[in-house]
Amino acid sequence: MALNHSSFEPITFLLTGIPGMEESHVWISVPFCLMYVLALAGNFSLLLLIASDRTLHQPMCLFLAMLSVADLMLSTATVPEMLTIFWFGSRKVSFDGCIAQMFFTHFSFIAESTILLAMAFDRYIAICDPLRYLAILTPSVIGKVAVAALVRGVCIMFPTVFLLKRLPFCGHSTMHHTYCEHMGIARLACADITVNIWYGFTTTLLSSGLDLLLIALSYAVILRAVFRLPSKEARVKAFRTCGSHLCTILMFYLPAFFSFLTHRFVHNVPSCVHILLANLYVVVPPMLNPIVYGMRTRQIRERVLHLFSKVGRTCR
Repeated sequence: MALNHSSFEPITFLLTGIPGMEESHVWISVPFCLMYVLALAGNFSLLLLIASDRTLHQPMCLFLAMLSVADLMLSTATVPEMLTIFWFGSRKVSFDGCIAQMFFTHFSFIAESTILLAMAFDRYIAICDPLRYLAILTPSVIGKVAVAALVRGVCIMFPTVFLLKRLPFCGHSTMHHTYCEHMGIARLACADITVNIWYGFTTTLLSSGLDLLLIALSYAVILRAVFRLPSKEARVKAFRTCGSHLCTILMFYLPAFFSFLTHRFVHNVPSCVHILLANLYVVVPPMLNPIVYGMRTRQIRERVLHLFSKVGRTCR
């Protein structure tokens, strides 16, 4: 007789936080809370600045606004849940709530990866073909990038929801994590999850993995162009900008790929290490991006300095 999958679905999942570090949850929560507050303040400030100043409605600034939206979604989908576990021990989450959190976490990651690729292309055009910059990156093209980021994320994540919904759950409801993610949910099922493993692995390689490869190629071409600059001062400035960009990109991708791959293929990594790294990529890049990208963008930096000088004159 066929099994009724719905009867096996648990009413709730139980998120444990960071196994083995329960006594330190309150202390661990402090840096994560501070980073989340900084991420909210930085990204909302950047969005407000770009929205209120028409002179900032330029390709790079519009890409930064998209990145801020993706950052806010990624951190807000995960960090509040994490903090409620650390502070209040509120570990229960409904099955549908867990699926929703998983969807928005991975969706915003895919969207952010798409935007980072577009920003790398923006820098490539700005440095290697500056005379055609505005002709290539028209408002229409920027709008299509935004739509592509949304559609790509939805198309990849919708099948994941159905792949999880089809699985039977036979009472295994404890998830060793601070938030819900695809493989964390799938491993609680009492059925073969090979399809989930390979779908997640394939889509990760063909989306974020491909994005990272193309970003690396873009910056390799950019650095080659930088070496040819006649001025040493210009080369140093370009290196600093590219270096800061690459550091934030690596902080976004490396912990995420470590989490994805260890969930699927490596099972001897300590849970606390895996979960801490998985938590880093949802809060550190959203905190750093407004600083690194925003203050490294000349128009935004000049606008912020102008506002501070205006406030300073008013206070006198």
